[in-house]
Amino acid sequence: MSILPVPLEKCLRLINHGPTVMVSSKHDGIENVMSVAWACALDFLPPKVTIVIDKSTFTRPLIEKSGYFAIQVPMAYQAETVIAMGDSRYQHPDKLTQHNIEFFYPEGFDIPLVKGCVAYLVCKLIPEPHNQQCYDLFIGEVIAAFADDRVFKDGHWLFDQVDNNLKTLHYIARGKFYITGQGLDIGRGP
Repeated sequence: MSILPVPLEKCLRLINHGPTVMVSSKHDGIENVMSVAWACALDFLPPKVTIVIDKSTFTRPLIEKSGYFAIQVPMAYQAETVIAMGDSRYQHPDKLTQHNIEFFYPEGFDIPLVKGCVAYLVCKLIPEPHNQQCYDLFIGEVIAAFADDRVFKDGHWLFDQVDNNLKTLHYIARGKFYITGQGLDIGRGP
């Protein structure tokens, strides 16, 4: 397994299938990660994404103060971690240590990434105070992307070739997920 850079022109493919993600951030030496069901590609050049981060979260001020966040795409075997990271750190201050969350830092970036995920998007916040206050909607420009080459290679997902534990998650409710299913190739499109 290798976590390799993904060209920015292909990076939105990492989330365009609608996976549940985790968002990490860091400010003043404080790291955190939270689960997010609402993350979406917004624009191609430069690549931009949106995430919804409620005002009550521990992560939100870290993003607002640092100006950066990272989206990580967890795999099916990490479903319990995704649920655990959905708990607020305000109510569970030691959730990271309790659930053995390990971070790593990609070269050249001071943003924590959760070890073991299949894909990562490092984003610079595009401040939009109205959207952030009224809708809890944050916009980020993707400045770097990485993916596990067992599952994403040459700009394409390899879901049909990997074990279910390496596929991405889609959260429904009350602890229920679906994993990415079988592909359907009609031989057309970019």
